[in-house]
Amino acid sequence: MEYILKGTRSFRNTALAMFAGGFCTFAVLYCLQPLMPEFSREFGVSPAVASLSLSISTLTMAVTMLFVGAVSDSLGRKVVMGCSLFGAALVALLIAFSPGFGALLALRVVQGIVLAGLPAIAMTYLSEEIDPASLGYAMGLYISGNSVGGMGGRVITGMLTDAFDWRVAVGAIALFSLAAVLLFWRWLPASRHFKRQTFAFGDILSTLLGQCKDVRLLCLYGLGFVLMGSFVTLFNYIGYRLTAPPYELSQTLVGWIFIVYVMGTISSTWMGKLADQYGRYAVMGLALGMMLAGALLTLAGSLGMIIAGISVFTFGFFGGHSIASSWIGIIATEHKSQASSLYLFFYYVGSGVSGTIGGLFYSSYGWNGLIAMLACFLLAGLLLSFVLRQRGAEQTDHMI
Repeated sequence: MEYILKGTRSFRNTALAMFAGGFCTFAVLYCLQPLMPEFSREFGVSPAVASLSLSISTLTMAVTMLFVGAVSDSLGRKVVMGCSLFGAALVALLIAFSPGFGALLALRVVQGIVLAGLPAIAMTYLSEEIDPASLGYAMGLYISGNSVGGMGGRVITGMLTDAFDWRVAVGAIALFSLAAVLLFWRWLPASRHFKRQTFAFGDILSTLLGQCKDVRLLCLYGLGFVLMGSFVTLFNYIGYRLTAPPYELSQTLVGWIFIVYVMGTISSTWMGKLADQYGRYAVMGLALGMMLAGALLTLAGSLGMIIAGISVFTFGFFGGHSIASSWIGIIATEHKSQASSLYLFFYYVGSGVSGTIGGLFYSSYGWNGLIAMLACFLLAGLLLSFVLRQRGAEQTDHMI
């Protein structure tokens, strides 16, 4: 059967569906991040406990992503992705009516599980159905939806929380997401190249364990942990700092700080070109160095310097993630999809673990203590990059 060609109606529908799906997934996942100071005030919880509203969902999503791809091999791509999006939007609506913080966390556990469907399967669907010559463009639109969703979810909740309250804000995100689900289901063509397979848990587990035997892959998994862990931790607690004296910014203004996410589009492309020219090792070091420099800039008292630091930090993160995730496919010689799944697993586990530990540092030592923790994380990332170079120089230099 023919692949979906760029310029056709099917291609436009697929691209729009994936954009809508990516928007829904990441708007729902990250919409609570700027609301953590609100949770501390309303429910009387510490910053570390408030951070569980994000950490617990990313952790459950990370674990589920390891297996949901195999489930889609049995049930079908579109069905699993559609159910994932609908379930996540429905749970978001329930979160808006949470009677307490414990109920909110329980719902976020469920939401993390159902959210795994789209990010774990979307790229597989696109690679199966889209003409290879147009695949990069389709992937780009999907990733754009992810970025816009993550940014939009944060900005919208910040604005609506100021105008009304956080429950109205989350309810609005849920309704936006339900609309996106309907568009996704209507626009996405049914799979034409999907071949049903039997789900075998044992085979999946043995393949995943096999991808942990290569030290170079382990270093990349560690880099994913460090990159996302550092990134989420800084954004988890910047709201606490900027809504407190002497800045006392509104939730709307704090939400708009997430507009620096647009730096990611520039960073990923620019650093990708640098990696082609100077090598992945050197550019990964540059990305981690930029994150460290950006984090240190936020120690300044000036609001302008803090925002500049966040921008530099964000630029470095997106560049580093782009390089690390593409590097997986070069080093993994077989079962590339499972190796990529493990990278995403450690990536989101880093978000969950570091995001909560950072709250303990912030509560005990303030912003300086949090940045000291991030500096240790990023120095560990530089060490992993060095080990990767030592272990991988002879085997992969010809590919770099």
